Amino acid sequence: MFLEIISPEKTIFSGNVVLVQLPGEMGSFEILRNHAPLIALIEKGKAKIIDGNRKMFYIDVDKGVVEVKNNQIRVLMS
Repeated sequence: MFLEIISPEKTIFSGNVVLVQLPGEMGSFEILRNHAPLIALIEKGKAKIIDGNRKMFYIDVDKGVVEVKNNQIRVLMS
């Protein structure tokens, strides 16, 4: 899957991942390969990411929206 995390100022992350966990309005949720299309609001918190090399790390995210379609994940923060 390809993930982009974008703030109004810059691209925070762009790359291939195997898992993304985001803080949603009603709790955290995970996105894996072949996830159903989705548009959801996210809250301020930490995004858990496992990259293509199976390295796990966290990125701080602000409120925004995530779009998932065809193994492309785009997080737009306000």
